[in-house]
Amino acid sequence: MYIKYNQNPCDKRTIDCTVRALATLLNEDWDAVYVQLCMKGYELCDMPSSKATVNHFLQSMGYKRHIAPDNFPYKYTVEDFANDYPDGSYLLATDSHVVPVIDGNYIDTWDSGNEIPLFYWTKGD
Repeated sequence: MYIKYNQNPCDKRTIDCTVRALATLLNEDWDAVYVQLCMKGYELCDMPSSKATVNHFLQSMGYKRHIAPDNFPYKYTVEDFANDYPDGSYLLATDSHVVPVIDGNYIDTWDSGNEIPLFYWTKGD
């Protein structure tokens, strides 16, 4: 199920999906996650929202990255993932977007349910 929510403290709909998604997933303030990502990006000499920065950031907190299910030739979507994973917290990455899925709900500023996840992170696997 889609839940419309914007973690951005100024309610901006900007290119901050990585920060919004992580703040929602981790139940932390947008500001705190933004600073943490900037520091990790600085440490890696990379941008805060790069895949490498996000991966290192999540790994440092015990998250592991997995390849998203592929039901070729059927198009497997964020909405499908949310339906298939009704329990737990996940961060999904598409080609150009990041969205949290928490207890079967995908949470975003827009309905990204038709996006195709490439991989996802979950804690403690």
